[in-house]
Amino acid sequence: MQASPYGMESLWLQGDSVTKGVAVLLLVMSIASWYVILTKALQILRYRRASSAAGHRFWDTGNLQEGVATLGNNNPFSDLARAGMEAMRHHSAHKGHLHDQLSFSDWITLSLRQAIDECTAELQSGMAVLASVGSTAPFVGLFGTVWGIYHALVAIGTTGQASIDKVAGPVGEALIMTALGLAVAIPATFGYNALVRGNKSILARLNKFGFDLHALFVTGARSGGDDSPGRSGAAQIGSA
Repeated sequence: MQASPYGMESLWLQGDSVTKGVAVLLLVMSIASWYVILTKALQILRYRRASSAAGHRFWDTGNLQEGVATLGNNNPFSDLARAGMEAMRHHSAHKGHLHDQLSFSDWITLSLRQAIDECTAELQSGMAVLASVGSTAPFVGLFGTVWGIYHALVAIGTTGQASIDKVAGPVGEALIMTALGLAVAIPATFGYNALVRGNKSILARLNKFGFDLHALFVTGARSGGDDSPGRSGAAQIGSA
């Protein structure tokens, strides 16, 4: 069966270097945006499972080591807890040097804040790609549209005729470029907004967990936690 003279295959075969360059650029932008969307979505899902452990299982363990083990590895909640433990050990080991300069509470606060800032930077990595694709892809497609219309005008000027068979190809090329630009930009924009909401949710849970950890390290008990059986465990640092 003969291929349509106005389809994607025809666009590629009949297009010049500019048309092909725009098409390839849009394809690269689409692949990059979908890669970021999928990887960041999986990252957020993994972090949400860790946040569930940080909100429940961590505080029901017998000591800090067991509590950190429930958080798993390679997630901001376990990194935050380990950063707090390391800060506590560091301050105790260098009490003679740090005590007069920085209080234990301030030292723990700085350490936890640094860990949260590192998590924030990790969550935001790749978001610039989605923002760039979502904002520029329509204009890249628009450039292809203008180039297709230019070809249509050249065809009319060369032949002196404005018949449909002379302009259908270039105009179809222009419309396809517009559609490709939108097809690339729309998923990137929706993905960016969804990931921003997901990142905010993770950071809110992480800040709450950091606040509870700060209270645990400084006062020996979780902020707002009671001392009843089943809610002690890691909620009291004395058992660490």
